[in-house]
Amino acid sequence: MDARLLDVLVCPLCKGPLVYDKTAQELICKADRLAFPIRDGIPIMWEEQARVIEIEHP
Repeated sequence: MDARLLDVLVCPLCKGPLVYDKTAQELICKADRLAFPIRDGIPIMWEEQARVIEIEHP
């Protein structure tokens, strides 16, 4: 995943920051609790393609 692309991508729903999970190949929006998949190096930023995630609380 290109670091320059990560600097400009935001969540399509809330426009908040995304966290790159290299292992799972996902971009995570903690505010909306969604993980957007990255397929063949391309982020899929559709709400219908995202999976709902549980955010761990410290």
